[in-house]
Amino acid sequence: MTFESWTIFAVFWVVFVTTPGPNAVNCITNGMTIGFRRGMIGVLAILTQASLFLVLSALGITALIAASPTGFLIAKLIGAGFLIYLGVRGWLMAKHPVTIQDKPAKSVYLHALAIATINPKSVAGYLAAFSQFVQPDVPIWSQMGMIMPTALAITAISYTGFTLLGAGLGRAALSAVFNVWVRRIMAACFVIYGVLLGASTTPGRA
Repeated sequence: MTFESWTIFAVFWVVFVTTPGPNAVNCITNGMTIGFRRGMIGVLAILTQASLFLVLSALGITALIAASPTGFLIAKLIGAGFLIYLGVRGWLMAKHPVTIQDKPAKSVYLHALAIATINPKSVAGYLAAFSQFVQPDVPIWSQMGMIMPTALAITAISYTGFTLLGAGLGRAALSAVFNVWVRRIMAACFVIYGVLLGASTTPGRA
């Protein structure tokens, strides 16, 4: 991968991971409800998913899954249902005071990992990265030596920022009404993402 190609890829990845999606919403919510330090467990889960997807993309497995109408439909419906569930639950819980919760680290990690894995934005982004930036005439693993550290570093910085934003909102001296509506906006985002995921078309079947 040339320096020019690497620069283009890095810019693409910055836009990819800083565009708000389910992962960002979850990081903000974690920061608000469990604090920055414990919220970083969710960022670790996202990095786990990112590492897995990068390796799978390099092996061509992610592209194979996305090319299967049946597999994509099942994953799409499961993901949509899970996001809508999180949104409805978040809306109903919005009036409860925001407090620092003692959620088990395992629960925080698995919750974030599930959201990251079913996120359709992830599949689309990794497929785009490998279809646009990987050079077919160059050994894939030599390119991964540049792609993976770049992608993971940018991902970590972005979602750490979202978690920090949530922690700041949680600690700020905001009115009770504003806190409720911030949380309801986050919950509505989950529902919207779920509906859009459920209504999205299968790749190649527009």
